[in-house]
Amino acid sequence: MLPFFRLAPVPDSEPDANTTESITIVLADDHAAMRRSLRTLLDGEADIDVIAETDSLTAVMAHVQARRPDVLVLDMGMSERGSGIEALDKLSREMRDTRVVVLTMNDDPAFARRALDNGAAGLVLKEMADSDLPTAVREASHGRRYVSPLLAAKLNGGKPSDSDRLTPREREVLRLIALGHTSVEIARKLGLSPRTIETHRARIHRKLNLDTRAELVRYALQHELLEL
Repeated sequence: MLPFFRLAPVPDSEPDANTTESITIVLADDHAAMRRSLRTLLDGEADIDVIAETDSLTAVMAHVQARRPDVLVLDMGMSERGSGIEALDKLSREMRDTRVVVLTMNDDPAFARRALDNGAAGLVLKEMADSDLPTAVREASHGRRYVSPLLAAKLNGGKPSDSDRLTPREREVLRLIALGHTSVEIARKLGLSPRTIETHRARIHRKLNLDTRAELVRYALQHELLEL
């Protein structure tokens, strides 16, 4: 039987980005446009620092050995020889101090299981990278696994609940909204820009199919999100 995957809960507060060390990242993707997009996404997070990037799988090990990042973000489709799974297994065995977060377009549960069994600490669908990748990086850096909710639902053999469709960051933003904080206040608490918080709010409204702040508050109370 496949194990049940659950997203890790978000703590009541996050460390101040100015007083904690950033999570260091090496980014590996052989598509230049995608790599630029991913770097822009990760550079926008106050607690994440992309220290190197590469478009070559053969150069990944050299970057990791030289820079010793906390996390390697690896496009599984960039394998230059053999299968991506074989490359992942080799990388995870030889880079024990660096956690690997895999980016993939493959939503087959069998593929996901093989990737996790061969050393992936995180598994993020490329189509969900904008919402899932920063969370996956944080979870991996703390020694926890993260699987994109849509893929986790397939691994679990069912569909995600409404709350499971929200990323941990979105649940935290929803919690703070329900507690009465403005977007500016939430941005200050989470070390993000107000524009990023507004983007999170829009996604929350869309995913939950709720139109007003009052409906969000009611939803948070019903699902005990204020107690996270």
